[in-house]
Amino acid sequence: MEAKVIWQGGMKLDGLADSGLHLPLGSRPAGDGDDQGFLPMELLATGLAGCTAMDVISILQKKGQDVTGFEVQVHIQRAPEHPRVFTHALIEYFVTGRRVDEAAVVRSIELSATRFCPALAMFKKVFSIEMKYHVFEAGDDDKRQLVKSGEYAYPV
Repeated sequence: MEAKVIWQGGMKLDGLADSGLHLPLGSRPAGDGDDQGFLPMELLATGLAGCTAMDVISILQKKGQDVTGFEVQVHIQRAPEHPRVFTHALIEYFVTGRRVDEAAVVRSIELSATRFCPALAMFKKVFSIEMKYHVFEAGDDDKRQLVKSGEYAYPV
């Protein structure tokens, strides 16, 4: 895997990956930026969310679950002093569908956490990660009702 960034002036960078896709990087105005791109640490958090999300939705689909909506949120805490590393993460999975099996959701999260997601495998070595899930029954007119919530804990 290869990636590079090319300076565009000021605090703007253009990120380029093997895929050929471009991604703008920047900084906040307080850091002489103009909010015209992802902050590098935002990319790490988004990468974590995307990595586990792709695993979980793929596994749920293979299990034949009728998922109509899916979202993963990552809430990151950082050290107060520089270099302001990540110190804790809460990952929340929001699964909406018709009669989605809670056990299938938990197993999908487990497989992502213990077998498939390299971002989770790497980050859990350096900071604590909590994982929670919320299963909603899809309703009419984009309404949904919470039917199950829980937490996945890494095996000890």
